[in-house]
Amino acid sequence: MERGGWLSGLRAPIFGGEMSYLQRFNPLRAFGDLRRWLATRKPYELWFMMLAMAVTLVILWMFVKDSNVATPYKRDIIYVQQWRLDRSDADIKAQQAKDLPEELKRKAAIEAAQKKRQAEFKKYDDWLTSHGF
Repeated sequence: MERGGWLSGLRAPIFGGEMSYLQRFNPLRAFGDLRRWLATRKPYELWFMMLAMAVTLVILWMFVKDSNVATPYKRDIIYVQQWRLDRSDADIKAQQAKDLPEELKRKAAIEAAQKKRQAEFKKYDDWLTSHGF
């Protein structure tokens, strides 16, 4: 029984051999083709083409420049306490009561920073809304 299609065992011409595109590619001929094509264009078309290429390159350059943001190095040291395995519940509650004011202060600082950031975004949102966006 003979099978057809891709599994027939015959090599398709699009996969190489004499039909390969890169074998026919010659940079000098490509440059000549480009030069002849540009010679047939009117001067205003060439100026608009250069303008379009410049705008495109500026936009790409802005994306590349913006993607490389140097973040300052900040030491983030986490100190860990070791506890005895035979601690009583009273020891644990006493340590938690001792640590509670510091934890509340840290949470209040985080919440204040979040409120400040939220107020900044609200200011921008109000500005955009007032300008119809």
